[in-house]
Amino acid sequence: MPRRATDIDLSELPDYLFGPGAIGFWGGIAFMLIEGVGLVLVIGAYFYLLPYEQEWPPGAPPPPLFWATSGVLLALLSEIPNVLTVRRAKQQSKPGVQFWIVMTALFGVALLVLRGLEFQAFNVRWDQNAYGSITWAVLIMHHADVITDVYDTFVLAAMVFAKPVDGRKFSDVNDNAVFWHFIVVTWVVVYAVVYWVPRWL
Repeated sequence: MPRRATDIDLSELPDYLFGPGAIGFWGGIAFMLIEGVGLVLVIGAYFYLLPYEQEWPPGAPPPPLFWATSGVLLALLSEIPNVLTVRRAKQQSKPGVQFWIVMTALFGVALLVLRGLEFQAFNVRWDQNAYGSITWAVLIMHHADVITDVYDTFVLAAMVFAKPVDGRKFSDVNDNAVFWHFIVVTWVVVYAVVYWVPRWL
């Protein structure tokens, strides 16, 4: 069929975009909203329980700071390779993405180890009382998000090594990095609530 004057040739347009123009970006935003609302609910339950106790935490000292503070500092440092991964993805530099996404994934593994040590050093069992249940719920919910993103980061790392990398895959790497920002921000919030609220009261 011959082209008409009103026809528009879109064949030269890219089949991927970075940021809000990409469908995957909005899928990630939706996931962050879901997880964020979940965290707000468990943190809300934490503050709901707080006035019903004469001391907080009840019958226990405040949770120890060493492993938790180490985790927060490492989470903040993990933004360096994460941001550099995004830059290389937007430049579509395969070697750059390969290096920095592996670095981000290794930071993620270190964070999982630190969170495990944090659990072991915690000041109360999850089934000891309402305080124990809600603080463990806050930490475990955030920990599940960390596991999810570390897994996704390793999957993307494997893909950029094992397959030809096109623009869509670079866009996926960018979307994954956005969720890592969410992990780091919520890590700081969880740390402040669980570790410093008992010290501020």
